[in-house]
Amino acid sequence: MARVVKVFRTLRNHWKKSTFAVCVLSYGGHWLYGKHCDNVLRREACLVAREFGRQQIAPQERLRKATVILNPAACSGKANNLFEKNAAPILHLSGVEITIVKTDYEGQAKKLIELMEQTDMLIVAGGDGTLQEVITGLLRRPDQDAFSNIPIGFIPLGARNSLSPSLHHLSDNKVKDITAATLSILKGETVPLDVLQIKGEKEQPVFALMGLRWGAFRDVAATISKYWYLGPLKMSAAHWFRTLQEWPLAREVSVSYSAPKLRPPDLLPQKPPRPSLLYRIARRLKNYWNPPIEEPPKAEEPEEWKEQQLSTLELFIQTHNKNPVKRRINDSLMICAEPDDFTVGEFITVGNKKEEDSTVFTKNATKLEASACQLQLPQDAGGFYNIDNEEYEAMPVEVRLLPRKLHFFISAERREQLSLQTQ
Repeated sequence: MARVVKVFRTLRNHWKKSTFAVCVLSYGGHWLYGKHCDNVLRREACLVAREFGRQQIAPQERLRKATVILNPAACSGKANNLFEKNAAPILHLSGVEITIVKTDYEGQAKKLIELMEQTDMLIVAGGDGTLQEVITGLLRRPDQDAFSNIPIGFIPLGARNSLSPSLHHLSDNKVKDITAATLSILKGETVPLDVLQIKGEKEQPVFALMGLRWGAFRDVAATISKYWYLGPLKMSAAHWFRTLQEWPLAREVSVSYSAPKLRPPDLLPQKPPRPSLLYRIARRLKNYWNPPIEEPPKAEEPEEWKEQQLSTLELFIQTHNKNPVKRRINDSLMICAEPDDFTVGEFITVGNKKEEDSTVFTKNATKLEASACQLQLPQDAGGFYNIDNEEYEAMPVEVRLLPRKLHFFISAERREQLSLQTQ
């Protein structure tokens, strides 16, 4: 008992040191517990992947091939370590032949994809920039019709992963997000996604999965990081300082658009039964003596374009990939334009909301559905576009929807959640 009393007396006499020691031990214990939970998640994911690797294949079958495009510079240079710890072991245990290709500089993924050989699946490990480079390189290929049927997996390793909420259930744990995304690739469930083809007057087209953003809110978002020293007030401060430099911030833009097209029904590919031998011989003889007359292809009806002049604080042309499971009547892209009559207070409030989700628009926003659109900017407009969060110089462009062009792996749990949202 005397020893216990002595310990308490020592703690009371040195209360500052005792408090510091308790804080350090608490933080260290919490850190170690987090590391233990991460290791448990990795182990569970590897056990699931091992079951895929133990599946038997027929003697004449070959292993599936997967090509991984990894951007080590993503997430401030942490992407390579995140991939090696959390995704690579799962892929190697899954019984899939893995080829890992690492990019060395910005834009290299486009060139690598243009030279890529046939593969059974394509895996993109990086952020928004890496994913946009990969799909742009893929759809610029001369044989893109064949390669666009390759299923694509996305492992979120970047600072921004805009497509991830559409494919996986996100959490606050980076390890859990990466392992869940990798396992969804092995399970093989896919969903078709729309693609935007964005073409300028001279340059090659760029392709996007989420959308094109232009306007004052985009410009302010690009400067928020400069006010890091203001902590949680940096977003509001960036918007306020922008209003001090120039107000109002409305911009004029001419938008020409064509009507959306009716979406064809989703039909499962069915292979018709092969006719009997006698029927095939008779058909060939008939075609030999009376060759069928080829009808000339029907000329496509010219698109009807409508033009509208807009004065807006922000213009966003986006796909419906935020919820790819939802059934729609038309294949269309959305043209959203904010009104130009915001007060300074409203500009700051709306800007803070858009920083959390740039696809959110106010009730008074102009919304148009189209299958294609053309943007004509004033000569002195300048500025930049954000195309899937990548910066491009603003210029007159044509944006065309490629409906259900690519297929991405999706987790079954996320598909069910998105289906419930549509009900």
